[in-house]
Amino acid sequence: MSLLTPASEVIQRHLEHFTERHVVLAGDIQDELAATLEAASVRVITNQYHRWKSLSSLMGTNAQFAAIADADFIRPCNTLIYFWPKNKQEACFQLDNLCTHLTAGSQIFVVGENRSGVKSAESIMEGIATLQKIDSARRCGLYYGELEQPTQFDITRWWRRYEAENVQIHALPGVFSHNELDIGSDLLLSTLNEPVMGNVLDIACGNGVLAAVIGKNNPDATLTLSDVSAAALMSSTATLQANQLTGKVIASDVYSDINDQFDWIISNPPFHDGLNTSYSAVENMIYQAPKYLKRGGKFRIVANAFLPYPDMLDKAFGSHELLAKTGKFKVYQATKR
Repeated sequence: MSLLTPASEVIQRHLEHFTERHVVLAGDIQDELAATLEAASVRVITNQYHRWKSLSSLMGTNAQFAAIADADFIRPCNTLIYFWPKNKQEACFQLDNLCTHLTAGSQIFVVGENRSGVKSAESIMEGIATLQKIDSARRCGLYYGELEQPTQFDITRWWRRYEAENVQIHALPGVFSHNELDIGSDLLLSTLNEPVMGNVLDIACGNGVLAAVIGKNNPDATLTLSDVSAAALMSSTATLQANQLTGKVIASDVYSDINDQFDWIISNPPFHDGLNTSYSAVENMIYQAPKYLKRGGKFRIVANAFLPYPDMLDKAFGSHELLAKTGKFKVYQATKR
């Protein structure tokens, strides 16, 4: 059993609410509370592939990996425990979706760390459920209400579309660079002046902008895009389709489901897991990269200038190059010798 987050510890203070209920947990799932919660039935839906893999080994088909909740999966439930994410738009998107499939009178618990902005749940749910704060502990808030007016979810209202480097980008809430091209990805793209040939892996692909620009400019490149986020995978698929590009889009926790070798690995990797700073995914990405590159293959990433990636690249590859830098970002490249 993994350690529980502060938010889950707050839920544990109220276990008597759930014993006779049919519960679904959703939102920013960060632990295995769902697998131990005592209730009439327990289901969990997570947008994060690595969380789903852990939970599905304990809960089987009662754990679902998806960006959009399946109506048949949610409908038997009469209680929602929603873990508030750091991204407010993502919370609005997910709650709109979930509250479409719950019936009026369903119990809703919203919990999250105060620094995540969980207090805004009260205003966001206005007209849907009247939430009241019922607990405050571990620097978290817990809000409770009953569903008064189920929503009518329409995913077309949630897509954001913009253009970058003559490529149409499609993105759902919670996906990195949701509303516009971020500065880091823009800097990385500026370094792609030479032809990119062969097999390309865009890891932590987000909305797919890196792979889409490469594919647009290099029609013979073979694209593979991977991410742990179901919303990112949906966004990347939509981006490829919008630009008449083909590519393999797969769920993978870094290299967990990658079985090929590539001529290029590119990434604008995250260094947060929820609200917390975490380098473990990027460390894995860098140290394992040579295994997934062909001889002469190139590994290129953009990162905040203060992050300790040069030493990792030297340990993994023996050396690295600095291709571009600004006051905030640097683009690094290493080659498999």
